[in-house]
Amino acid sequence: MTSPRTRWIGLFVISLAVSLIIVDSTIVNVAVPSIVDELGITSTEVQWVQESYTLVFAALLLVFGTLGDRFGRRRMLVIGTVIFMLASVWAAFADSGSTLILARVVQGVGGAMILPSTLSTLNSTFQGRERGIAFAVWGSTIGGMAAVGPLLGGWLTTAFSWRWAFGINVPLGIIILIGLMLFVPATKADKPQSIDGVGAVLSVITSAFLVFGLIEGRTYGWWLSTDGLTIGDWVWPLDLSPVPIAFAISVAAGVAFVRWGLRRERAGKSTMLAFSLLRIGSFRNGNIAALIVSMGEFGIILSLPLWLQNVLGYDALQTGTILLALAGGSFLASGAGGSLSGRVSAVVIVRVGIALEIVGLVLIGLVIAVDTPWWSIALGLLVYGMGVGLATAQLTGVVLQDVPVAASGQASGTQSTARQVGSALGIAVLGTVLFTSLGSALDSRLDSAGLPPEARDGIVSAVVDSAGSAIPGLDAQSPEVADAAREAFSDATRYAAYTAAGFLALGLLATLRLTPAPVAGRREDAEAERPQG
Repeated sequence: MTSPRTRWIGLFVISLAVSLIIVDSTIVNVAVPSIVDELGITSTEVQWVQESYTLVFAALLLVFGTLGDRFGRRRMLVIGTVIFMLASVWAAFADSGSTLILARVVQGVGGAMILPSTLSTLNSTFQGRERGIAFAVWGSTIGGMAAVGPLLGGWLTTAFSWRWAFGINVPLGIIILIGLMLFVPATKADKPQSIDGVGAVLSVITSAFLVFGLIEGRTYGWWLSTDGLTIGDWVWPLDLSPVPIAFAISVAAGVAFVRWGLRRERAGKSTMLAFSLLRIGSFRNGNIAALIVSMGEFGIILSLPLWLQNVLGYDALQTGTILLALAGGSFLASGAGGSLSGRVSAVVIVRVGIALEIVGLVLIGLVIAVDTPWWSIALGLLVYGMGVGLATAQLTGVVLQDVPVAASGQASGTQSTARQVGSALGIAVLGTVLFTSLGSALDSRLDSAGLPPEARDGIVSAVVDSAGSAIPGLDAQSPEVADAAREAFSDATRYAAYTAAGFLALGLLATLRLTPAPVAGRREDAEAERPQG
């Protein structure tokens, strides 16, 4: 049994480990224009730089949640941190878009080893009301660090280079490794389960092909092939686009994943997804809500930095400072949420949080224009951040409130996977909305201005492929065309904000299926009756 002081220091170390992987999922956003300029990556590669990390992260969370239960959660944290640090060094020295994307894939592996082990460690270390406080700290760390990432990335990119946005992970990782060995207890499940290898492969195929289709649809065509897929010397031979085939493979693999898992469960074997835990209403409905909410929760962080730098002309540090309003709102609200813990149902707090997120995104969408003052965006982000601070932490508690501690690794892996799959889908969908609507809006404006199709296509391709980084350069060639591009990018960013708000509205509806848990004394009584492991 660890001492109270050691437990709380361990919570700080675990929060720092969570910060490492969450910051990295957002730190690149403000650095993207600099990466585009130096490496010459396209808008599709911009999505993949973010998506490759999130996708691998989501696909492997279930695997490493179970491995952590079996071989030790602290051991998994240490290995994951080392892998993450090495991949960060690789990303910092990347000389092409493809190399950077590969490094992000390896970072995703390290991140997937870290996240479920942090939550299951907290679940087995803290009890009763202390567990609720620990979950609140864990969840608010996710919400707050998602905004601190752009600020840190903006400062490093402006003062040094975008490469330091990855290099900063090395000293942070060393601090985490020391803290893990000194203050975090080594825990694992009393009866660890075997690994479902087939289920792991099927889950990876399901998510990978789904996200591929969502991102590449605008490149290769949603039905008929518009731009042939090439791999080396091999060229896609069909008139049918590879995108609908990718969707079909995803659906088939998803169905096979469910059937395989249910068959293993009936045979008394372990499964990748906690099918038996899905019979628990709070766990099942909470994961559904978490997936939908995550689709809209951080997707706007992909488009806003691009718009703030390429349209309004802010540098990376100024952009990160504006986005800091999100972190401020998150930390303010997480403190309020912690004080309400035990007095107000977590489900009610989650609903209020999601509603605030929707209001914040709608405010942002309403004020977006080529001459928007920074403070109006910051105000919307503040409201949005308050919603994140309330919803993220409390939703974690709702999902795990009735799960036995012995199953905490698999349960937390499932919960984290639902969030990350939602984030991956959100980035894919919102990125596609952003760049597709940008191309359509700009083409329409240039057509109205009388530009011939050849010139129009060239300008649209340059702006879209560069994720808007070509806009400032258009001022010297044609101020009118540059103004049209800024207006089109503003329209596209507004559509992305409203789409994110729409996902959150669906998530709010999904929370209506969640039953408020007992509060105050009744809740602690229920905790005391739960089996401990």
